[in-house]
Order: sequence, then structure tokens, then C-alpha cells
Amino acid sequence: MLSLNKIFLVGNLGKDAESRFTTANVTITNFTVATTQGFKKNGNWENETTWHNCTAFNLSDYTKNSLIKGMPVHVEGRIQKRQYTDKDGITRYSVDVIAERIIPLQNVEMTDKAPDPEQKDPADPDRDPFSTNDDLPF
Repeated sequence: MLSLNKIFLVGNLGKDAESRFTTANVTITNFTVATTQGFKKNGNWENETTWHNCTAFNLSDYTKNSLIKGMPVHVEGRIQKRQYTDKDGITRYSVDVIAERIIPLQNVEMTDKAPDPEQKDPADPDRDPFSTNDDLPF
């Protein structure tokens, strides 16, 4: 029997990632990713946002610190359903994404400042940054 459990998400982080450590020296990092789907309802476009609870294991410190609220990310992983009993004794179910690969879609250091399109290339101060090379073969 062939089976596949794979999910790809592209969305924005809902909050900063939170990490904790187990007694076996495993780092567990939790974060949420919001994905938005647009659809037409009664002739008007509407958006529906879905929140995905994600868990990653043993991320590097750089990656953990890079996962900040609002950042666009690409997450690859698998879906895991779990069952637990809450403090009131009620059985609850949760569907989580076990993140196996996380790719930030924005440079963390560039989030606060966008490049200035009027700024000239320091290597060629006379070059127009908006010019195109029309001699390209493609």
C-alpha cells in the first residue's frame, strides 16, 4: 500500500515562535501560520483565513529567532492528529503540522527597511537602476 502525508504551506506567521526544551535535550518550537483563500460569494470577493498550528523539532537558534510575527514563510511537513485530555477531563483533538522544512520568504534584516529605488549602484554611479538591456536574447 502506498501512502503520502505531505503538506506545503505559504503564509504569514501569526505570532513569534515559542520554544521549549524536553528532558531529553530536544527543542520543540511552536508557531502558527495563516493562509488566506479568496473566493467569490454573491458576486463579491471574500477572503477566508485558516490558521495552522505548526511544531518543529531541534531548529537552529538562527531559525528560531527568525520566526517573527507577520513574516511570510514556506513550510513543508506532515499532518499529525493527536488526542489529549484537558484539565477538565474532556477529550480534545488537535491537528498539527509537523514542520520538516521552514523557508523564510523575507530576509529578517531587511524587514524594517526597503531598498531605495533611487539609490545608484555604488559600482556604477552613472547607471540608471531602471534601465533595461534590450539586447538580451530572452
